[in-house]
Amino acid sequence: MSDSTKSDVKVGAIEWCDLTVGNAVNVKDFYCSVVGWESSSASMGDYDDFNINLPKTGDTIAGICHARGSNSNLPAQWLMYVRVEDVAVSAQKCRELGGDILDGPRKMGAENFCVIKDPAGAVLALVSS
Repeated sequence: MSDSTKSDVKVGAIEWCDLTVGNAVNVKDFYCSVVGWESSSASMGDYDDFNINLPKTGDTIAGICHARGSNSNLPAQWLMYVRVEDVAVSAQKCRELGGDILDGPRKMGAENFCVIKDPAGAVLALVSS
């Protein structure tokens, strides 16, 4: 995300959605066939994850990732990423209010990141600068 794009990002906005699974190739093919999405490779070094793109425009709208490396602890479900002011502060509030931290807080690229589980068991990813 460029610096000019970051200035447009709002706290509370859903910024991204992805799915992390054991075999991203098969699951990517499944969704491309069922939903009509297209995909493009995203190099992760020694393997590829996938950008999920809209047909016709090619706009990237989501990702499908292998459950490897730093993503090995992520749940196998579509995960929304929401912008917060400070991931560490939000993670602490999550714990105080009876939630759990499933992953992080940690760096993910240039962003801070964590995955929380609310008291009802639903999960959500949080990101901040």
